[in-house]
Amino acid sequence: MTGSDFETDFGEEDFFTGGDIGGPSEPSDSPAPLYEHLSITADEGQKPLRIDKFLTDRLPHVSRNRIQMSAEAGAIFVGDKPVKSNYKVKPFDRISLRLERPPYEGDPVVPEDIPLDVVYEDEYLLVVNKPPGMVVHPGHGNYSGTLLNALAFYLRDEQNFDPSDPRLGLVHRIDKDTSGLLVIAKTPEVKSALGKQFFHKTTKRSYKALVWGVPKEDEGTVRTNLVRDPRNRLIYTTCPYEGEEGKTAVTHWTTKEKLGFVALIECRLETGRTHQIRVHMKSLGHPIFNDSAYGGDQILRGRRDGSYRKFVHNCFEICPRQALHAESLGFFHPVLKRDLFFEAPLPADMSALVGKWRSLGAEEI
Repeated sequence: MTGSDFETDFGEEDFFTGGDIGGPSEPSDSPAPLYEHLSITADEGQKPLRIDKFLTDRLPHVSRNRIQMSAEAGAIFVGDKPVKSNYKVKPFDRISLRLERPPYEGDPVVPEDIPLDVVYEDEYLLVVNKPPGMVVHPGHGNYSGTLLNALAFYLRDEQNFDPSDPRLGLVHRIDKDTSGLLVIAKTPEVKSALGKQFFHKTTKRSYKALVWGVPKEDEGTVRTNLVRDPRNRLIYTTCPYEGEEGKTAVTHWTTKEKLGFVALIECRLETGRTHQIRVHMKSLGHPIFNDSAYGGDQILRGRRDGSYRKFVHNCFEICPRQALHAESLGFFHPVLKRDLFFEAPLPADMSALVGKWRSLGAEEI
């Protein structure tokens, strides 16, 4: 539709909420597709105008600040390229808003009686500890058995909770094969407030990961931009920090335990890009153990004898996924007006994996 015939009832709740682009943690195993939520084509006589001003003039129910947040998050496109708020709109530019969630079309999420590990709950939100192997949202070949299906059943008596409504529910996401903590909003207002905290980097999040090799330093920070790998569009790679390509990504890491040929590390997220920890650990030469997308499912350190190979393959079987766990989550409760902080212990598979490496013994390493 053109700028002249655009429907003006598109509202703030339809726009970027802070958790719709890339996810503020480690999202899906393969990058989620982007869904077009809005399309405007500039008129033939369009004079140069900042895109945030252009959209604000045409979307009376959306604030300029929300539009700027969306542009900063990479959600506003001209043609097939994301643009920043200061982009000058030209005649015939096709402008679109693209988010990782599909537009709300009213298709109901089917409630399924799937056990949930609820760490905290009040009338406004809840925090769950997601097990490995569970997809967070239906779609892309996973239409049942997801976290949202489980939430639809768990909150079935909450009259105001519609699991099919993207204005509430999951505030952020983690991979199917990453375990750990997620916060779910029961109202649009709470989701919006929490989403802004993730966007403005005021949340506290840490992960535990088992990586190949022992870093030379005990702690460090990785600062890069992340872009899709041109050789494989399903994964990401690094490029210069704050350069023209990609999105900025910052990970602070600390070695917690040295286990010979592997190490248990803690990663604290400053940003939350798709595959961020996984890409950053690979960039350091320490891929996450059994991370098939980034080479961690090969024997990268250690001996060459058969008994060691058998030991490692047994470890792959014990933890048949990337050894990554969202261990802690902290945020400011937007209604109760106080800080909340939660921790989740390593799940059984990662705990057993770490124990297996400890059992190898210093004399064998």
